[in-house]
Amino acid sequence: MKKMKVRERIGYDRIIIPAFLFRIPGVDRTVIGVAIALWRKKTFPSIFERPALCFFILALLWGCTQPKEPKNPSALTEASIGEPKRLIPMLASDSASQDITGLVFNGLVKYDKNIRLTGDLAESFEMTPDCRSATFHLRKGVKWHDGREFTADDVLFTYQKIIDPQTVTPYSSGFERVEKVEKLDPQTVRVTYREPFAPGLESWGMGMIPKHLLDGKDLNTDPFSRNPVGTGPFRFSEWVTGQKVVVKANPDYFEGKPEIEEYIYRLIPDTATQFLELKALNIDMMSLSPVQYQKQTEDRFFQSEFTKFKYPALSYTYVGYNQRDPKFSDKRVRRALTHAINKSAIIQGVLLGLGKPATGPYLPESWAFNPNVKDLEYNPEEAKALLAEAGWSPDKDGLLKKEGVPFAFTLLTNQGNAERAKAAEIIQRDLRQIGIRVEIRVLEWQTLLHQFIDKKQFEAVIMGWGVGLDPDIYTIWHSTKIKEGEFNFISYRNPQVDDLLIKGRETCNQEERKKIYQQVHRLIADDQPYTFLYYPMALPIVHKRFKGIEPSPIGITYNLPRWKISKNRSEPQPTP
Repeated sequence: MKKMKVRERIGYDRIIIPAFLFRIPGVDRTVIGVAIALWRKKTFPSIFERPALCFFILALLWGCTQPKEPKNPSALTEASIGEPKRLIPMLASDSASQDITGLVFNGLVKYDKNIRLTGDLAESFEMTPDCRSATFHLRKGVKWHDGREFTADDVLFTYQKIIDPQTVTPYSSGFERVEKVEKLDPQTVRVTYREPFAPGLESWGMGMIPKHLLDGKDLNTDPFSRNPVGTGPFRFSEWVTGQKVVVKANPDYFEGKPEIEEYIYRLIPDTATQFLELKALNIDMMSLSPVQYQKQTEDRFFQSEFTKFKYPALSYTYVGYNQRDPKFSDKRVRRALTHAINKSAIIQGVLLGLGKPATGPYLPESWAFNPNVKDLEYNPEEAKALLAEAGWSPDKDGLLKKEGVPFAFTLLTNQGNAERAKAAEIIQRDLRQIGIRVEIRVLEWQTLLHQFIDKKQFEAVIMGWGVGLDPDIYTIWHSTKIKEGEFNFISYRNPQVDDLLIKGRETCNQEERKKIYQQVHRLIADDQPYTFLYYPMALPIVHKRFKGIEPSPIGITYNLPRWKISKNRSEPQPTP
């Protein structure tokens, strides 16, 4: 009763509190309500005391609007919807594993912000004009995280492991044409190819692994994959399954110790929860959804605490059809499915316009892109005609059947990616309109990859590919790359594409390669083994205390080890 009396006296349950106050981080609604109620109800005995109350409210708001400091300002915490599988570079076939191995390990070469190959563990390198021999001059004094010196022996060992048939890796094709790898001296390695190999230099961006720790070991099962030792800017610290992976700055890194003391890769399986953690300043970096970018990060809090970036992602999103499934082995059916899917509705309704329709496996920014390949337009009537031509006809309820079997399939995608889940719903609706039943199933990332994709136990899937800078796409599209754990998991086969992919690798002249890969683009688009949905925009957001971020066509994290930490949030930061 006493409590109710107090509430009646100050009128708290009837007062309307300005909404903007509640958008100030840290402001307690009850305290503000009480303060404003005291003002309005004139509970202070004298008008002379009202200025004191006014001062109290202003002080309260000033204190509440001061930026909350992160718990560990020298650490960078990034959110990921997926958990890594194995932290060995040649086994890292998913983006989560690649994110971590890219910080712990180095290759011989890497790309700089201007998309030029530059030295990494190799101080310098050269490729002969005929693309048949490459020589790498290794940096001196580079140490593994356990203190052992990195030498040419480690390069030879890495090569031997990646071509070992027992190593389950999707990257071996980049090394299959090597005739020999020679150690000329402890700091010099020469690679000779059996025939010209244009992407030869880029393939040596593969992270090197330590011979002294892995000689004689089975990479597929060795515990090293959960406790890796590399040469990179960060040393592995801990992996708490289902929660986080932590790496710490390497004080002996050959380019200098990173200013970021600790990088924490937090596993948060959906972007909505990630966003709540971002608002609470419990994480520093995440990839925003289009809705979050356009509509939820424009207020004063986000403008004062974070920097947003926007640029074309080096990726595309697609629906992949398992061509071992009889439903999808007919090109007319695959083309019909693409005609039936309203890509514009996905791009406008799900991406809020932050994307473009995809036409094939190359991005518009790539020199291999074929501008003459046009998108298959949304045309349900054309879809129906193609399906009828392929033997599918509607029953009395409008459902398509062939030899009495209904056209129905399960469409898989990964948990935590709201855009893919929403796209799946639009696809389900569109295909229902032409008589095809689609069931959507959303799976945890590693479960999707290793229980369904690797084992080819799926009908159709919505996924995405990060695209390399060299247009060599042999590992995804060549018919030899269909074994478990490899990237041609839809079992696509086209002898013309196979021949062109080989020719593209053997041709050194870029203009000639361009003609080859534009043919590849045209042939794959004609086959429609995927419905190429869209090229998305990358939408990362980073806390403002991190400086030195230099946006580039390859993103913002390529120079993460050189980011600086500042207490001054007002310092300018590039925002493309």
